[in-house]
Amino acid sequence: MTDDSNNPIETAPKTDEVSSTTEATPETAAARKKKARAAAKVAAAEIETRIGHSFKDPLLLATAFTHVSALKSQRSRTESYQRLEFLGDHVLGLVVSDMLFRAFPNADEGELSKRLADLVRKEACADVARLLGLLEGIKLGTVGAGAGQRLRKSVLGDICEAVIGAIFLDGGYPAAESFVQRNWTERMRKPVRPLRDPKTVLQEWAQGRGLPTPAYREVERSGPHHDPHFKIEVDVKGFAPAEGEGGSKRAAEKAAAQAMIAREGVSSGGNEG
Repeated sequence: MTDDSNNPIETAPKTDEVSSTTEATPETAAARKKKARAAAKVAAAEIETRIGHSFKDPLLLATAFTHVSALKSQRSRTESYQRLEFLGDHVLGLVVSDMLFRAFPNADEGELSKRLADLVRKEACADVARLLGLLEGIKLGTVGAGAGQRLRKSVLGDICEAVIGAIFLDGGYPAAESFVQRNWTERMRKPVRPLRDPKTVLQEWAQGRGLPTPAYREVERSGPHHDPHFKIEVDVKGFAPAEGEGGSKRAAEKAAAQAMIAREGVSSGGNEG
């Protein structure tokens, strides 16, 4: 009698077992896709909460966060945030211009232009995006972790403008205006950086009082030749001198002028309403 214990036929899986094994793979993949879609929906909802707008067309929001490197084909660049960035840049400019016009009724065209340039620059947009927590929502292609983080930070300003463009298309001008007003009004009232060169401001202030042009004097220079550090003193007749420091003479002079401006209460913002 033949011993069937070593017969390889008996150890092979049955037909129904093979079928169930092969069918498990697509089911698992489908489950993973479903889970990924659910996670993406939750992430999108969190972003909508942070930016204060619920999208009727979720694709607009997704596109606003899609870097060109994430596209399967470079020929489909229109599916990245770039077109929305273009639109958002101009919508932002219009809204902020209107805000400035109403907020500073006594400011002339030159002053309004300077304020506008400061408020719509990429650094300001990037700061808004950073405060809203939009950094991690940016979709990139396959890049290293470190490179990806650097790339995300470099395009933050673009993403902010793209979001404005997406809100404009989804909710119209009122929705975009509301977003910009929420995130730019405080910046408009308190500019992040001086609008004018402090040396110019100090000189005009002195001349307006019939005083000689401010005089700058190097007080100290330290550090190696390739990395010097300067201390400069500015003198305006009839006032105590003020000092400033910097990595160049010009930077130290500006710091000294700014110190005197702050001490004497000189306005550097121009004509305000």
